[in-house]
Parts: sequence; structure tokens; C-alpha cells
Amino acid sequence: MTAGKRIRAVIVDDEPLARRKIRQMLARDLEVEIIGDCANGREAITAINTQNPDLVFLDVQMPEIDGFAVLESIAAARIPLVIFVTAYDQYALRAFEVSAVDYLVKPFDRRRFEKAMQRAKSRLATERGSDLNQQTLALLAELRARSSHIERLVIKAGGRAFFLKTEEIDWIEAEGKYVRLHAGKESYLLREAIGNIEGQLDPKKFPRIHRSTIINIDRVRELQPWFHNEYRVILHDGTELMLSRSCRKKLGELLGSAI
Repeated sequence: MTAGKRIRAVIVDDEPLARRKIRQMLARDLEVEIIGDCANGREAITAINTQNPDLVFLDVQMPEIDGFAVLESIAAARIPLVIFVTAYDQYALRAFEVSAVDYLVKPFDRRRFEKAMQRAKSRLATERGSDLNQQTLALLAELRARSSHIERLVIKAGGRAFFLKTEEIDWIEAEGKYVRLHAGKESYLLREAIGNIEGQLDPKKFPRIHRSTIINIDRVRELQPWFHNEYRVILHDGTELMLSRSCRKKLGELLGSAI
């Protein structure tokens, strides 16, 4: 960018409070001019195409048209520098860190916001538009692949149907051609083979520890040695599950230590 030229920014988030927070944090920055405030993906696509911003604060998860779909709808030559606003876990954040595109994890503070802005300003001052476009597109491709795992399941129970977020699941066990989902004090029977459900879940968050058991890695409290070189997996609620020898290495890699 040329010296003295203000950075033209667009804010995209379906949450009004989130947009307001970014506006407030930019209010004292005289180098930035907010030219658009978008509440959904459709508005974002229109704003980027018509106003050609230098920088976009883009929410990853929005209904109907998410952040990924917004960028996919924009011609490569028009893609601006993007600071993603996200609730993704640490595995996904590594994808942001290895690219030159920055991210903000909700909720973020002013210190983290200003760090993202300094990085954006530096890149806008030194890098060519084509470089920015290619890095953003590369990151988009990687994150789109990560987003292919389901985030919720439709549960039918008691004459009603409702959504269960995968993050609410503690562990899953096979029951013949069905699986039983354990979530807190509740459990639900789903007509799905355990192999099929395993393929739909993020393997980094839901590893298989036995031919009939899948766990939520965030629910693991400890591992206890058991007979015949096997282990018991203890969940935070006290549930005890067996870890088969064939699954030990993979679980150890996810937990960051050899078993």
C-alpha cells in the first residue's frame, strides 16, 4: 500500500455484538477506515465485490453462507487480506499459524487484536496482492478440508427430533448395527454402524480406543495400566473404558505421550 493511504476494512459477523467489538477496537486506529459492516455471507460477498476492501474481518461460522463460502465466491484477484474470527480448536489454529493469514479466537482481548492488526499492516505494506491471494486461497483449501467433519447429529427420541452437538458427546459405544451416544447423564441410540460414525467425526477429537468404543479426547482424565499390557481410559465423569493394544499408539500420539 502507498504511504498515507488508509486501510479500507470490512467487518463480517452474524453476531451484532461481535461486529460492535471490532468497530470499537478500530475506533482509535487512524490508519483504518471501516467501509462495510456485514451481518451475513451474502452481504459480505456484495461488499467485497463492490468496495474492494484491503482487509476483511471474517467470521468462519455463519448460517447459510459461512466464511469459507464467502471467499470461494470471490474472484481470486479480488480476495483481500483476511483476519479470520473463529472458534476453531487448536488443531485448526495450527493451519492459521503456518500461513501468513492471521486469526482471532472468540473471545479475544485488545492485546491480541492489536497484534493481528500489526501483522496485517506489515503484510499490506510489504507484500503484493497476488501473494496475499495465493496464501489466503491455500489456507481456505486446508480449512475447508478440516470442516468436512460433522458438528452435530440429528437424534430421534421420545417422539421428537433434535440436534446434538458432537462436542457434547462424551463417548460412543457399538450396539450391533447401532451406536449409543453418551452425553452427560443422557444416552441416545442412533441407527448407524460405529465404522460409519467414526468416518464422520474428526479423528483428532474422537479417536477409536477399541473396536466397539470411540471417545471424546477432551473427556479423558487419566489412563490406568491394566492386565496383559492393556490400559483403562478414565473419563472426567468416572466412566472406565478399555483401551485395546491396537489403538494405544494412535491415542498416545493424540495425547502427546507414548503409552
